[in-house]
Amino acid sequence: MIFARVVGTVVSTQKDPNLHGKKLLLCREVDHAGTPLKSYHVAVDAVEAGEGNLVLLSYGSAARMTEQTKNAPIDAVILAIVDDVRITASADRAPRVAAAKGAR
Repeated sequence: MIFARVVGTVVSTQKDPNLHGKKLLLCREVDHAGTPLKSYHVAVDAVEAGEGNLVLLSYGSAARMTEQTKNAPIDAVILAIVDDVRITASADRAPRVAAAKGAR
């Protein structure tokens, strides 16, 4: 799964019949802190997300496993709106290990 922020909508009047009635949203990948990254994706909205929402995207065959996306020719789906991200340990540094007495 990928963190992304919804930045817009995609409108298409001519599309595959399996996409009729599905909302397409333009999403920009972000890191865990919400800082924008370079990649953009068009994703089917399975959770009624809106512009500005922080969301989770799923890709490939997993994207076709929601009720709204079964049998649809899609590669990305918004499957969750993120309410909060909590980081309990720093991923940027190794955990500290206390040295035993007398160790150098």
